[in-house]
Amino acid sequence: MAPYFALVDVNNFYVSCERVFNPRLEGVPVVVLSNNDGCVVARSNEAKALGIPMGAPWFQLRDLARRHRVRTLSSNYELYGDMSARVVAILRDFAPDIEVYSIDESFLDVAPVQARHGGGTALGQALRRRIRQWTGLPVCVGLAPTKTLAKLANHLAKRHPEFDGVCDWGALSAQEQSAWMGRVGVGEIWGVGRRLTGQLQALGMRSVRDLCLAGRAFLQARFSVVLARVADELRGTSCLDLEAMAEPRQQIIVSRSFGRPVTALAELQEALAMHAARAAEKLRAQRSVAALVLVSLHARPFRTGERFERAFALPEPTDDTRLLTGAVLAGAGRLFRAGCAYRKAGLLLSGLSARDLCQQDLFDRGAGARERAARLMAVMDRINRTYGPDTLRSAASGLERPWHMRSGHRSPRYTTCWEELPVVS
Repeated sequence: MAPYFALVDVNNFYVSCERVFNPRLEGVPVVVLSNNDGCVVARSNEAKALGIPMGAPWFQLRDLARRHRVRTLSSNYELYGDMSARVVAILRDFAPDIEVYSIDESFLDVAPVQARHGGGTALGQALRRRIRQWTGLPVCVGLAPTKTLAKLANHLAKRHPEFDGVCDWGALSAQEQSAWMGRVGVGEIWGVGRRLTGQLQALGMRSVRDLCLAGRAFLQARFSVVLARVADELRGTSCLDLEAMAEPRQQIIVSRSFGRPVTALAELQEALAMHAARAAEKLRAQRSVAALVLVSLHARPFRTGERFERAFALPEPTDDTRLLTGAVLAGAGRLFRAGCAYRKAGLLLSGLSARDLCQQDLFDRGAGARERAARLMAVMDRINRTYGPDTLRSAASGLERPWHMRSGHRSPRYTTCWEELPVVS
């Protein structure tokens, strides 16, 4: 059976998660800020209508926010991650073949199940009702024979009320499909960025329909085989399969800015120990080990000459939090310069390989020691998944953490923290 893709996208995801637990945010302009409350990373429709741009530094918008009573929230990633997992669990009930594309978007192959629900539009509405009832989140659904067309259909479902949140591209007539393609700009196509949009427009290709009418050989020769495949997908030829399993990362980066300038070595080491624990969790999640760690310290962001970094080879490839922590603490000690006010610290793990296939050291600790370490790390991960991040952590990562990033407007972690559960009175 040929695949038929559905793209399910949560509308204004971060803001919608906040509104589930705080109904007072409905109908008012809301923005969510990045780490350290620096930039705008999510906006409600009301905030978009005020002209608040994505990625704008918040300090430049405070007067505007005050005039229009914009509600400001710090990022609450634990809440967003948990709500995303709940949506994915619902989607798996409808169709087992699913690709979690991002925190708020998932592709499904609904070819085997859409007839059971009475067609694509009926299935999309059933998905919307179930997700809204079980999580409180609003979603839009685009359905089509290719992933790129499903993205386009989702774009239409989100922006045009006549679709009522669901657009089944295959249910439209050829004339309707051509008309809609003519109304959507080429810059809205999945995978066509700002620079490529300008190049296409300079050649007279301003709409999705214009790109579809361009010859495949011309697109491949003038641009790339990737753009040629995008055009094929828009013409209905599926070139992108559902990716049920994410490819293991070749590098892992963990980096955060400090809530205030840091001048003490001990505080730098605490931050890097916290990053090492998070990086080790990511390694274990994809069953990889790292052979190299690069430690990076930033004294003044955006200025040259104020960044110090150094790579260190590990004695043996590992995913053990303790060994990685020891390596980054030693690295911080070698890079530290007294008198510098550090604003950011991070690390990069590279030389990744599969845990079961890595080359062992000549003076290996032995299979027994490796098994004990693996069991200990598994227990740590299980406890932190059950009771929340950092429930069990190394003392090297600090207790008070005065350097931690600012999140002065963060809402409670309603679904992942016992002390912050919502109370009904």
